[in-house]
Amino acid sequence: MILSIVCSGVYKLDHHSNGKTELLLGEKKMRAPAFVVLVVVCCLYLKTVKGVYVKYNTGAGIVPGKLNVHLVPHSHDDVGWLKTVDQYYVGSNNSIQGACVQNVLDSVVEALLRDPNRKFVFAEMAFFQRWWTEQSVEIQEQVKKLVDAARLEFINGGWCMHDEATTHYIDMIDQTTLGHRVIKEQFNKVPRAGWQIDPFGHSAVQGYLFGAELGFDSVHFARIDYQDRAQRKNDKTLEVIWRGSKTFGSSSQIFANGFPVHYSPPDGFHFEVDDDSVPVQDNPLLFDYNVEERINDFINAAMTQANVTRSNHIMWTMGDDFQYQYAESWFRQMDKLIHYVNKDGRVNALYSTPSIYTDAKNDANKSWPLKSDDYFPYADSQNAYWTGYFTSRPALKRFVRMLSGYYLAARQLEFLVGKRSNGPNTFSLGDALGISQHHDAITGTAKQHTTNDYSKRLAIGVTKAEAVVSSALSCLTKKNSGDKCEESALTFSQCQLVNISYCPPTEKDIPEGKSLVVVAYNPLAWNRTDIVRIPVNNADLVVQDSSGNHIDTQYLALDNVTRNVRDFYTKAYLGLSSDTVPKYWLLFQVSVPPLGWNTYFISKGAGKGQRRVGIVSATNTPQNETIEIGNENLKMSFSASSGQLQRMYNSRTGVDVPLQQSYLWYGSSTGDADPQASGAYIFRPNGAPPTVVSRSVPLKVTRGTLVDEVHQQFNEWIYQVTRIYKDKEHAEIEFTIGPIPLDDGVGKEVITRMTANMVTDKVFYTDSNGRDFLKRVRDFREDWNLTITQPVAGNYYPINLGIYTVDTKSELSVLVDRATGGSSIKDGEVELMLHRRMIHDDSRGVGEALDESVCAGSKCEGLTIRGNYYISINQIGEGARWRRTTGQEVYSPLLLAFTQEKMETWTASHLTKASFMDPGYSLPLNVALITLQELDDGSVLLRLAHLYEEGEDTTYSTIAKVELKKMFNGKTIKEMKEMSLTTNQVKSEMKKLSWKVEGDNGKEPSPVRGGPVDNSTLVVELGPMEIRTFLLKF
Repeated sequence: MILSIVCSGVYKLDHHSNGKTELLLGEKKMRAPAFVVLVVVCCLYLKTVKGVYVKYNTGAGIVPGKLNVHLVPHSHDDVGWLKTVDQYYVGSNNSIQGACVQNVLDSVVEALLRDPNRKFVFAEMAFFQRWWTEQSVEIQEQVKKLVDAARLEFINGGWCMHDEATTHYIDMIDQTTLGHRVIKEQFNKVPRAGWQIDPFGHSAVQGYLFGAELGFDSVHFARIDYQDRAQRKNDKTLEVIWRGSKTFGSSSQIFANGFPVHYSPPDGFHFEVDDDSVPVQDNPLLFDYNVEERINDFINAAMTQANVTRSNHIMWTMGDDFQYQYAESWFRQMDKLIHYVNKDGRVNALYSTPSIYTDAKNDANKSWPLKSDDYFPYADSQNAYWTGYFTSRPALKRFVRMLSGYYLAARQLEFLVGKRSNGPNTFSLGDALGISQHHDAITGTAKQHTTNDYSKRLAIGVTKAEAVVSSALSCLTKKNSGDKCEESALTFSQCQLVNISYCPPTEKDIPEGKSLVVVAYNPLAWNRTDIVRIPVNNADLVVQDSSGNHIDTQYLALDNVTRNVRDFYTKAYLGLSSDTVPKYWLLFQVSVPPLGWNTYFISKGAGKGQRRVGIVSATNTPQNETIEIGNENLKMSFSASSGQLQRMYNSRTGVDVPLQQSYLWYGSSTGDADPQASGAYIFRPNGAPPTVVSRSVPLKVTRGTLVDEVHQQFNEWIYQVTRIYKDKEHAEIEFTIGPIPLDDGVGKEVITRMTANMVTDKVFYTDSNGRDFLKRVRDFREDWNLTITQPVAGNYYPINLGIYTVDTKSELSVLVDRATGGSSIKDGEVELMLHRRMIHDDSRGVGEALDESVCAGSKCEGLTIRGNYYISINQIGEGARWRRTTGQEVYSPLLLAFTQEKMETWTASHLTKASFMDPGYSLPLNVALITLQELDDGSVLLRLAHLYEEGEDTTYSTIAKVELKKMFNGKTIKEMKEMSLTTNQVKSEMKKLSWKVEGDNGKEPSPVRGGPVDNSTLVVELGPMEIRTFLLKF
């Protein structure tokens, strides 16, 4: 009798989940004689052997007519953030964050091999490639089978998950190509889904260029504005068809999936080993059996999400930051959930991927809402606008942008001489730049030690690329070098720190009888005339071109601010104490052919050289006068009494704009009733009007044959030089800002503001990743109702190329030299945030205040930055030409290389001027060469980009033609294939899903695109905004 009671107790245990049976059984144990306890133990043991192992049915597919819950296992692995990329990979420095991507990949592969139905998606190829090269052939073969079976799927597939606000489109293309080519070469696969789950807002260029042009069917992301998300959940418009391009419209649309909360699972379904979510406990012989409870939790969460989406498919992102370090802890629970949920039958759960999910949404044959423009700015609460990172760490942002242009030029030169299988190459710089596009790198939102690591990688990369450039120029300039020239003994020097006057080859003495040889290489495919500016110690120098003609020169005294910055930063970064600082800047004009070079020779003069221009001080000028600088066409006038800019006038076009320019700073909020502070991510001014730095500014004026300059000292830590060069119709503004003082206990966010008497009706325009310009309207969002909580921060937008505003007569345009944030807070105003330094962290995870400092020996001070922005005024409709052309010149400056030799010896043995294009040929002014690169397999990657949008300019927003035979003069193209943007599929074989769009009548005009390339003529056509990518064989 007792035995049967015990067995029935076991039976009851198998059917209850509230724990009471275990208690009864325990009571029975206590009351029963000893032999009964033995029998109970036997029964329990027998039951375990016979029945507790469950083979879970995880093979579910999509079930029509049911709610399908797509479980997408993923790990979001930042390519550096709180730790460096290598620390994250190997799992070191775990006192900061317990994270090891090596463990993630090891354990995911092992877990996938246990069950053929399990799936996993992975995005960051910089990590995967580190891991892949360490694996045995056996593991690699297993992984290839997992990839072939679509159980391990690469999504996004770039080197990193790039940011979308502070990245340039060329860098975005390059880093994505790096990853996509690895996936293609190793697995012969093409990613289908964009996975931008963590970047802090989403750009129009991401929507179309990194969507349809990559062959993606969908893009998935978590971060959209909290007000936007609330409205979209209510309207069931989280998932949209996104048309990010006005030019391309529906031809470059993509299915965009905005997550209802974050990129983690619903609450209670996180299953990392250290999570506190309740696991599915389905062993009836253990305490806390909870299958019914957990299945009900699952179904409730699924139904909640189903109420904010269309169709019977929802996605659960089963992962989070650096999850799956012990992958079985996730997969075991998902196996159980799929098994028991589907046994329950109310909804259907399945292992899935973004590709499967998107296909299911497409098959549902629903109509989807339309989204245009972008998802900026992003706020996650009323006082938390993520618009500070548009500017954070401006020195890193400039370093990245400068090296981006350098990388483009270095790859051109590497191709022109033929890529070497050994020796220096450009890969190291490409790898470092790829990592730097990560959404916690170039954004300025990583810890300081991680930021230092990004800079270190870039510095190593550019050192190797400099060796490539030096070797290539040595080879290319030498006469009779043939197709493949031998390594030359000659080495060129280059100067990456010339902006602070540090350039050893130009500073040192030129021996008698020799010249400083300056080779200027032009990476643009247009003819180019520019002013070169180098530091020298001798004001008695002569500059000649290769024909011996004397070139006009101008000397400028080195100012004390530059001298001090140079002293401190060469000591801090190079360990050098500057015993000698150059006395002058030497300026001369150069003219360089497209994709070519020209050579100039600087030697000591025979006697007294041209005297440097005298300096006129405003203090000696009558108080009612204005001071005017400029060239034949462009003039700027300054008040002699206040030292401030008053007016900008172009006599050629007749545009005359009263214009003031000043520096101000917003005090950073430290929090109030809402504790939200301003920090690396978030811009939250403290509510006070911005402080004007100075209303009366001492100024110095220098005029000369090549440039006029106005130097203004706004305060102890802001210095500005305004330059108008000969033949240029814009002003170049060089700013030096820092160290920003914090001794008053107030963080500061420093802006430059230009105020014109223009009626702009709240409208201004900012670029998207340096490509399209988007219309912005202050205090307004195109597709949702904005409640204004932060009138300044909520109107800031990312800028990579420029910002402009217009009225009925004229345009005011400002171009930038790096990623920054900007706005028009009042009509007629344009402002750029140039530098920021804070005391508090903004509580978004980085755990450090944005307080950059630099130490030279025992002296430490806040970071000083130097940079440029450029101002132009134009007639209405005419500004685009200046913005597009000058934008290219800013991104791709002349590359200067220096050596010493006798002029006669050099000219006898070297080519002093050459272009790789047909003499007299250059690309049309509406086309840019954005990639020319020899790949490892010997093929050559060529990308051409049309620079204008549809309707942007009456002349240039038209079909452009590039003649490849003239472009590659002397080379024969034997084979040519047009490819997708990242070269991983033939363009003609790319397939697109078609979607029904609400309110779409199908009457949209077709965009203008270039036609197929005729193999006999090899003429490439490009329509407005079109980028065409080719693989060539010579």
